[in-house]
Amino acid sequence: MVEIRMKTRATGASAVLGVRGHAALKTVTGGTLEVVTGVNEPGFNPLDLLYSSLAACLVLSVKGAVIQLQMLERFEGCSAEVTGDKAHDEPSRVETLHAAIRIGGNFNDEERQAIVTLAKQLCTVSNTLALAPKMEISASRL
Repeated sequence: MVEIRMKTRATGASAVLGVRGHAALKTVTGGTLEVVTGVNEPGFNPLDLLYSSLAACLVLSVKGAVIQLQMLERFEGCSAEVTGDKAHDEPSRVETLHAAIRIGGNFNDEERQAIVTLAKQLCTVSNTLALAPKMEISASRL
């Protein structure tokens, strides 16, 4: 079996919001993104970011899975579409996540399922969402 070596990088993000305008996000590596809140406003809202994080992690993990399963020579790409159902009761949350993964290449159904199963195991975001991490939130003066 092929050994996958994981490189680590700094992770984390901050958000700022003034009296007017959108929230602005910044990652510790310098990435930036504006968060929208209007229903018809194009861009990412917080739930879009949650779904996007899972979708991105899954496609990256699919590639890791095909490498680990030694199937890379047949791999032609993949896509993941993630949606969710909001809960109707309190607290406000996503109750169910739906991920549809499409894998290009000469794979049968059993191989595609093996790839998806391993990808889910490799995906840090899916593992985090499935196991509900502890959350610590503190407050201080701006």
